[in-house]
Amino acid sequence: LLAEASDTITDLSQENLHQPDQMDRAQIESNAAIDLRTRDRERKLLQKIESALRRIEDGTYGYCVETDEPINLRRLEARPIASLSLHAQEKHERMERIHRDD
Repeated sequence: LLAEASDTITDLSQENLHQPDQMDRAQIESNAAIDLRTRDRERKLLQKIESALRRIEDGTYGYCVETDEPINLRRLEARPIASLSLHAQEKHERMERIHRDD
């Protein structure tokens, strides 16, 4: 048991030698957070692309999913994954700001 305890102390001491300092650890965590946000944005973009492809297949691409009004061609050229008309998108963003302030 004493030998195992000694081995454990040695192992812990060696682990501390390989542990990053506080600044390195903060940088590692910051990089990990950035990577997670990037992956989340990529995941959301892929979902929007898949949704646009489904709308193309079912013939609803180019029409606002909320109002069924046509989406302006210039908007679709600028943002092919757009599912809302400019008016509906602006309304959606206003509602997000209102609820975010709560």
